[in-house]
Amino acid sequence: MPGRLSRRLIPTAMASSPATTSSNPIARRFDALRKKSRAALVCYVTAGHPDVERSLAILNALEQGGADIIELGVPFSDPIADGPIIQSSSQRALENGMTYDGALALIEEARLTVPVVLFSYLNPILAAGEDALTRAADAGASGILVTDIPVGADPVREEWLGDSPLAFIRLVAPTTPVDRMAEIARHGSGFVYLISRLGVTGVQDTTDATLPDTIERLKSATKLPICVGFGISTPKQAGSVGKLADGVVVGSALVRAAADGPDAVLKLTRSLREGLDA
Repeated sequence: MPGRLSRRLIPTAMASSPATTSSNPIARRFDALRKKSRAALVCYVTAGHPDVERSLAILNALEQGGADIIELGVPFSDPIADGPIIQSSSQRALENGMTYDGALALIEEARLTVPVVLFSYLNPILAAGEDALTRAADAGASGILVTDIPVGADPVREEWLGDSPLAFIRLVAPTTPVDRMAEIARHGSGFVYLISRLGVTGVQDTTDATLPDTIERLKSATKLPICVGFGISTPKQAGSVGKLADGVVVGSALVRAAADGPDAVLKLTRSLREGLDA
């Protein structure tokens, strides 16, 4: 039952195959990009938005447009870290009947060649059962990012997440001290998601002036790739941040485009890719 996961209930099979640097598709993707001196384009969309049928086409449009990694959001009724655009998409997806298992079905059906990271709050994962992470890996997911479980907050569940076949992506805030950055990174894998500014997700016209210094501090704390998200919405912003970090994450702008369908997503993804490569 949700909320009652305990150490004794974590199956041995789930703890036997953690994502390693050499085996995980996310690590291999960053290795390939590094050899080409390219930054990763990480694209977020919400599963089931604007509807279940078009979600599949949108995933394919992201890959076709040049996404290196896709974050697929699992809709949740109380998305406290998200701004109005993603909150609205999550509500619409829930109304469309999208669930954690529905998101896995989308991944399995899409058969993408780029890594997919499930982006979720903790509750939907727990509600999906103790084998939720292994089922995600079986469906084709390569990573998981849980927005509401900071390092040290829930050691048992963190161990469960970290020991799964999925890379466990951790979030770092711009105000985090360097020693805490290092601790967070040690408890994660795949890449570190650096939040570019405090607050919730959403489209912004500019990036924070302190971002270059924050990236340098994080680089001193970890050798994991660093991807920057929250507020990046234009090709120019993507190109600017991509010169500093290993990757950029675009979410709200793509979710807004998704409301207009796969063609709009394809167009925006291509323009972001061009901006990143400029």
